Amino acid sequence: MIRLWFAIPLWKRVLGALALGIAFALVAPRATPYVQFLGDLFVRAIRMLVAPIVLVTIAAGITALADPKRLGGLGGRTIGLFALTTFLAVSVGMIVASIVQPGIGAPLGTAAPHPLGAPVTPYDQLIGIVPLNIADALAKGDMLALIFVAILVGVGTVVAGEPGKPFAALLQSLSAVLLRVVGIVMEATPFGVFALIANAVAANGAAVFVHVGWLALAVVLGSLIQMLVVHSLLLRFAARLPVLSFFRGIVDALAIAFSTASSSATLPVAMRVAGDNLGVARPIYSTVLPLGASIGKDGTAMYVGLLSMFALQAFGTPLSPQVYATVLLTGALAAFGTAPVPSASLFMLAAVLSAVGIAPEQTALVVGFVLPFDRLLDMTRTVPSASANLAVATTVAKWEGELDEAVYRSAVDQ
Repeated sequence: MIRLWFAIPLWKRVLGALALGIAFALVAPRATPYVQFLGDLFVRAIRMLVAPIVLVTIAAGITALADPKRLGGLGGRTIGLFALTTFLAVSVGMIVASIVQPGIGAPLGTAAPHPLGAPVTPYDQLIGIVPLNIADALAKGDMLALIFVAILVGVGTVVAGEPGKPFAALLQSLSAVLLRVVGIVMEATPFGVFALIANAVAANGAAVFVHVGWLALAVVLGSLIQMLVVHSLLLRFAARLPVLSFFRGIVDALAIAFSTASSSATLPVAMRVAGDNLGVARPIYSTVLPLGASIGKDGTAMYVGLLSMFALQAFGTPLSPQVYATVLLTGALAAFGTAPVPSASLFMLAAVLSAVGIAPEQTALVVGFVLPFDRLLDMTRTVPSASANLAVATTVAKWEGELDEAVYRSAVDQ
């Protein structure tokens, strides 16, 4: 039985667990709390690895690149691609909302207001990139601060030259060990996914589609368009790679993204599938993917654009070209600053809506209306974020000559 279990590809075990979790929740919803501990343990194990992986693998990736000029080109291409997909994601959300019109007639008056408090200013976000204490940044899992520290450590190691080589070797060794630990943890994925999906469906059931059905439909459509159109075009024309191999190779990461609703929790799995299934070299995926977990938020960007249009439609706000442009710009900027944790995009909504004249009291009504049903919506929109990060990493790897195309193309035959 054990040999048969491990002979089945992990992605098939994960999809089977998804189906069983949904069935279990529908047949015996009161029994789902008894398996909740499996999901909680799995998420804790994944999140335990995120902070050290970000710190170690980015620094190790920089030392592997060794050439500061090459690192600058890599960083520029990576940030440029993430900016492009983010702006397109906001546009997709706005277009889908304009077609589906989920906000027309939405009963916001029945919602309990959910005040968001003062939004974080761009100045505070910028200053927070430099941590006062590295240990505190590690403990809190502050992704941007950890990325900043990792870049400094990696560049310092390269600049140190000969004396830095032993430390570079240590970083490479630590990175290899951490990725092996990720592989061990990932064998528990089917059990964690089963419990997470079962509890999510038992808690919300079909209610999320009944009460906010048009919004849920728009989220699903926006996510599919972003992945199957934007990401596919990026891979097909920018990287000149077959698309089917990509999506077949990232199923594990998409399943984790859906079940945890967290880009940071998906990071360790994304790094594993990037190397093992897509053939992306470690220096590339260890640099690009942690950066993407912080700024590559296609799902968040799509949802912020969609939900902003939902609110404007619900309040009957006139939609002028200036309003569309403001939502597009502020939505993209808000997505870049969103924490990679569940439901974080809801709390960036105030920054977008305030820019188009929506009062905080009205924003609180929108969040109060959506928040009770947001878990399943959040699970859905985390999937295109994971897809975006891996699509950008694959494209950058192809441009840098760091993609094993034999491994990439073999994913379709697995």
